[in-house]
Amino acid sequence: MEHIYQYSWIMPFIPLPVPMLIGVGLLLFPTTTKHLRRIWAFPTLFLLGLVMLLSAYLFIHQLNKNYIYHYVWSWTINNDFSLEFGHLVDPLTSIMSILITTVGITVLIYSEKYMFHDQGYLRFFSYMTFFNVSMLGLVTSSNLIQVYIFWEFVGMFSYLLIGFWFTRPVAANACQKAFVTNRVGDFSLLLGILGLYWITGSFEFRDLFEIFSNLVHNNEIPFFFLTLCAFLLFGGALAKSAQFPLHIWLPDAMEGPTPISALIHAATMVAAGIFLVARLLPLFIVMPYILNLISFIGIITVFLGATLALSQKDIKRGLAYSTMSQLGYMMLALGMGSYRAALFHLITHAYSKALLFLGAGSIIHSMEALVGYSPEKSQNLVLMGGLTKHMPITKTSFLLGTLSLCGIPPLACFWSKDSILNDSWLYSPIFAIIACSTTGLTAFYMFRIYLLTFEGHLNVHFRNYSGKRSNSFYSISLWGNEGPKTIQKKGGFKTFLTMNNKKGVTFFCKKIDRIDSSVRNMTRLFTHFGAKNTLPYPHESDNTMLFPMVLLVLFTLFVGAIGIPFNQEDKNLDILSKFLTPSINLLHEKSNNSVDWYEFIPNATLSVSLSYFGIVIASFLYKPVYLSLTKLNLLNLFVKGGPNKIFGDRIRNRIYDWSYNRGYIDTFYAISLARGLRGFAEFTHFFDARVIDGITNGMGILSFFVGEGIKCVGGGRLSSYLLLYFSCVLLFLFISSFLYLFHF
Repeated sequence: MEHIYQYSWIMPFIPLPVPMLIGVGLLLFPTTTKHLRRIWAFPTLFLLGLVMLLSAYLFIHQLNKNYIYHYVWSWTINNDFSLEFGHLVDPLTSIMSILITTVGITVLIYSEKYMFHDQGYLRFFSYMTFFNVSMLGLVTSSNLIQVYIFWEFVGMFSYLLIGFWFTRPVAANACQKAFVTNRVGDFSLLLGILGLYWITGSFEFRDLFEIFSNLVHNNEIPFFFLTLCAFLLFGGALAKSAQFPLHIWLPDAMEGPTPISALIHAATMVAAGIFLVARLLPLFIVMPYILNLISFIGIITVFLGATLALSQKDIKRGLAYSTMSQLGYMMLALGMGSYRAALFHLITHAYSKALLFLGAGSIIHSMEALVGYSPEKSQNLVLMGGLTKHMPITKTSFLLGTLSLCGIPPLACFWSKDSILNDSWLYSPIFAIIACSTTGLTAFYMFRIYLLTFEGHLNVHFRNYSGKRSNSFYSISLWGNEGPKTIQKKGGFKTFLTMNNKKGVTFFCKKIDRIDSSVRNMTRLFTHFGAKNTLPYPHESDNTMLFPMVLLVLFTLFVGAIGIPFNQEDKNLDILSKFLTPSINLLHEKSNNSVDWYEFIPNATLSVSLSYFGIVIASFLYKPVYLSLTKLNLLNLFVKGGPNKIFGDRIRNRIYDWSYNRGYIDTFYAISLARGLRGFAEFTHFFDARVIDGITNGMGILSFFVGEGIKCVGGGRLSSYLLLYFSCVLLFLFISSFLYLFHF
């Protein structure tokens, strides 16, 4: 067993051969590699599955032995400086490794079909593999400098995946926004690491925690500088986990493919910031001011994310703001010192939100059959509705994910979220009230998304956007500028799209102009067999896409059991508390890890009641069966009509404008930062060009004119030059003597 731990440092790099071989194949045999592109998905899945099995094996061994393995080797030694690389396997590492690999495998299986028609299929799987390697390297690092290296790799590959469709201006802008925003946090993290090394002389977590704790207790270093270093370290997590005020990149990152949203923005990349704070919690826990700041930022993010999700029309943006709110819950728990509750919610939320994003991808995949590949249309909740009978499996899985995120028992997120809420009542009643009220908002906006998507009737009514019926459907290219084309077809034939035709895109009965091969062809053409004036219709996704969703449904249903304390006599009977015992002891956590049912049940009753209240309000407002009630003025605060029409409309419009415009935070940044920096740059450019360069150029021009003037005065006679010289000397002596006498 010791050998497995000793060589477990290889585990993060096991998936690397696949993207390397893909790169070699594209260089040496590009045509063959592209034709056999689907084959590369299988070794990718196999190697990542091998990492998952090794992670699970280490998890089981640690669960039985409570064993922590720390292996370090020197990389460079110079006088008193020694840079060491290492490998740390502890409960936090095992949890994160299993989370990364399980979600990664389900997303890769899903992506194999979702990205099948994409020209960048190989590039997508290469980026995904590099990202998984970077995340595994991050969570197994034993020191801060190693964490920072993999931290930057995670940021780089997330940038590439967000801007995967880089020829689309919106996607290019989104990845640049994510890159710039995260650079703020990364620079803060780098400064914090350097400051911490300056005062402790070590990058290793074990040494660093002990030295830092002694410095704080002995007051050997100014408290302000220690606080500044801790705050700078937290700044890195602030951007990566989309916490206020560096959350602005997360909704725009939805421009990447939907599987990327499921992997990066639900379970792994955004969880990296939570992981960093959890890893550094022994350092933060000796500084109450930093913990208070973390909890304060967390509660702001909880409420802000929920309010901004209320009126989003894009289904992925709504889920993105939901992710932001749930990450706020985790940060709040860490700020309260609730290590176990934060990691518990990290696990349950990762599986539930990955399920929701994959469900959203299935919905978008189906909507493309009606509106073409246009994210503005295929992701628009206003155009959806009535998908229940067409997509029953997707509907069921999406509903279970929604109920879990709303905190409805006995699904996974109920146990973790209510653990945080239970601890928040002990920490701060004000924070607890805000956190509990946000559970109602979460239930409201999540069921709004669900009802607008699956209930009622399809809002596009199988018509195109000009209001005219179309006898055919053609899904346009993602990057192309072509509009929808009418294709005449013969009745009685089921129509399909033939891909990869060099001369053109051919239907069984009609040939149309070829789309440029450099663009992505996401096409779906469905007609009723033998029907007249047949139209496209929504459809259930392929089994390859449904299988990962079913797996995530199982996780959503049962993963919450790892944190349920079934016996109060043994506080470590629940798996999570028993597994985290070494880490909790390392943190010197004084709180009891078991749950007091007499406190848990009343708090859970309150939160579940608020969730049901949010569901009822969403049902009244968005479920078609209740729309007739609006005529009875039962909801005149929220709908038009009734004696409170003006007052209700004003409140509704203000809330809608605030939420839809993202709280005007992006506008504030655009005015204060973008325009301010641009104005400052223009001023400095003007000052440099007109003042600095003007003085230099002016001296040159002045010298030129003086020289020209002197040249005209001179006549070439030496006696004249001597006379002028002595005259100037006498004038200078006269002025100097006069000033000297005048001074006295």
